[in-house]
Amino acid sequence: MTLPDILPKAERTVAPALFGLTVFASATLVFMVQPMAAKLLLPLMGGAPAVWNTSMAFFQGALLVGYAYAHLLQRAGTVRRQAMIHGSALLIAALVLPLRVHELLGPPTSDHPALWLLAALALMVGAPFAVLSATAPLAQAWHARIYREGEGRGPYVLYAASNLGSLIALLAYPLVVEPTLAVQAQTFVWSLAYGGFVVLMASLGLLVARAPAVEISPPHAAALLETALSGRPWPRRLIWIALAAIPSSLMLGVTTHITTDVASAPFIWVVPLALYLLTFIIAFQDRPAISTETALMFQAAAVVACAVIMPFHTTNLAIQLGVHLAAFFFTALVCHQALVARRPPPAQLTEFYLCLSVGGVVGGAFNAFVAPVIFTNVWEYPLVLALSCLARPWAWETGAAWRWGLFAVCVVAVVAAPVLAGLYAQSEAVVRILLGVVTVSAFLLRGSTLLFLATVSMLLMSAQMAGDRVDVRQSWRSFFGVARQSVMPVQALGGTVHMLAHGTTLHGAQARAPEHRCRPLVYYAPETPIGQVFAAKRAEKASLTIGAVGLGTGTVATYVRAEDQLTFFEIDPLMVRIANDPDYFTYTTECAKGPIDYVIGDARLTLEDQPEGRFDLLLLDAFSSDAVPAHLLTVEAVEMYLAKLKPDGVLVMHLSNRNLDLVSPAMAVAAAAGGAALLQRHAAAYDSPVLWESAEDVLIVAQTPDALRLYENDVRWEAADGSLAAPWTDAYTNLPGALYARMRETWTWLP
Repeated sequence: MTLPDILPKAERTVAPALFGLTVFASATLVFMVQPMAAKLLLPLMGGAPAVWNTSMAFFQGALLVGYAYAHLLQRAGTVRRQAMIHGSALLIAALVLPLRVHELLGPPTSDHPALWLLAALALMVGAPFAVLSATAPLAQAWHARIYREGEGRGPYVLYAASNLGSLIALLAYPLVVEPTLAVQAQTFVWSLAYGGFVVLMASLGLLVARAPAVEISPPHAAALLETALSGRPWPRRLIWIALAAIPSSLMLGVTTHITTDVASAPFIWVVPLALYLLTFIIAFQDRPAISTETALMFQAAAVVACAVIMPFHTTNLAIQLGVHLAAFFFTALVCHQALVARRPPPAQLTEFYLCLSVGGVVGGAFNAFVAPVIFTNVWEYPLVLALSCLARPWAWETGAAWRWGLFAVCVVAVVAAPVLAGLYAQSEAVVRILLGVVTVSAFLLRGSTLLFLATVSMLLMSAQMAGDRVDVRQSWRSFFGVARQSVMPVQALGGTVHMLAHGTTLHGAQARAPEHRCRPLVYYAPETPIGQVFAAKRAEKASLTIGAVGLGTGTVATYVRAEDQLTFFEIDPLMVRIANDPDYFTYTTECAKGPIDYVIGDARLTLEDQPEGRFDLLLLDAFSSDAVPAHLLTVEAVEMYLAKLKPDGVLVMHLSNRNLDLVSPAMAVAAAAGGAALLQRHAAAYDSPVLWESAEDVLIVAQTPDALRLYENDVRWEAADGSLAAPWTDAYTNLPGALYARMRETWTWLP
């Protein structure tokens, strides 16, 4: 019997399916733990959307560490030695399990929240995540050692298997894991699965170590030598890094854009990340489900449409989600297909994946750490979206005059849009018409030049069309979001009014005229439910102890008499500085007659330190833009709020929201917490001046029905119905259900 007769049998001692199963299992664990860890930390950070972006930047950094480790491990020589080292690393990393928030760091700080979050993630999951991340490139390198080139489907197909496991894990978390298991149970099950994976990886390493390696064929060796002597490895690596950085940055940009106005929660986090992984799966297929030409065509239309719609924050939510996610998906696919076209031979695959990981870190770090420092608004998303057009095949298309004509159509459409907006009251219809015109035109664009110019033009002109009818004077940006101070003339209020917007939502306004300066406006006006409760409590008691979760412009201070005491519970120190600067707002410095205190930190943590039975009135109005910090609306949270009230005290919950129905779950929570509750859906008077008052939904809750006697005979208040939704708890929140319930109000045809 000859050697060729024996060698194929030896090679087949490791079934290709075992490689796929190992890579699939590691990817499932890696991407299951990401939303799990972020969910554990989210309540400690005020539910801010930046929690996910910072977490993603951390995980991309840990992924880079894992890929670098896999790359360096190739220098360890034999597979047996590599398997022993890797097995030891897996066991050492298991010492931090089960996953938990370590007490070594103490409570989170509002001064440097990103640093605290990175340290907490490193202690919680850094080591297991990095070691697990090394599995895909390591398994592919082992596959290349024992299978000849062209035999089987090749090691790069394992990368698609890895991303398939990641995609399934991401979709399973919000749909299966989160609704059925409490967080503590999730961490326990994940730890058990990690132990099972250690056994699987050890088995693979043992079998590969026993299989004979194949020699590199002369043609392949010549190709490697040619590459090594080419003298131009770094330009190629930089292209890999750039093509990987663009989708990474866009993924965080589109996530921030969506979560700012809905909620920072796993069911939204995983959608862009799942699309990101799906583009990898498609790009690394032997026969991609979406061809490069198709991807380029749809990317052109989606990116231009996204540029048109981006400034219109109040456009229908379904249109917003569809356009933004389509632009991100096709852009990421174009970049990843360009990476596949430039991939090296299998012997260099660990270096290739290392560069991809570097690109992911560059893109994520730019959004999470650099952009908040250099930009006062979320400019990184449109900036990278425009630059992504340059990843397409470069061409000036000088011979295609008709394409320049299409570009002119796009420009004319946007220039004409403000005129149309002035002619038609329904600006939403104008936006949709404009969106249709430029999208159809963009379908026919080719190359990078025209698309880049069209995208930049759409961004600038649409921003001008959708620009505020106010004068923005100052912008700030912190870990917790973007705040903008603007002014607007309102004749009924004596002239100029100062306003504060957080993200896309108005968070307070103050008239500058002396006769109106201390009148509470918009959500806190005397005509609103919040104003009604304050008026009733002031009439009932000579002195009040008031707590307010969420500062805004500090409008609540106008209700504070000399005998009263007010404490603001605010997570963002920036808001305290803005509200107390007389150049912007003077509610807290001029209008309050009694003392005002500030407690910085997440309200769930800081209110716990308050004595029980302290407050006569506790106001909950702590939204970040229009996003919901869901951990403030759970049964456990409301039980804690009620415990901090006096027997006749009242909890006021401001529940107004554009995209989510918060009223139904809040009523269920109040009932489950053992409280009595009344609801008012207030509509502003038809003839009220701009900013004089606002429409709002408010739920008031007390320990007993007796504490609500003041409001029961008021026809504006109605009994709360706690049967319309399941109550939210720390282990269960149904933000998708709240989103669907709000959509049903708009789309009556939904079941």
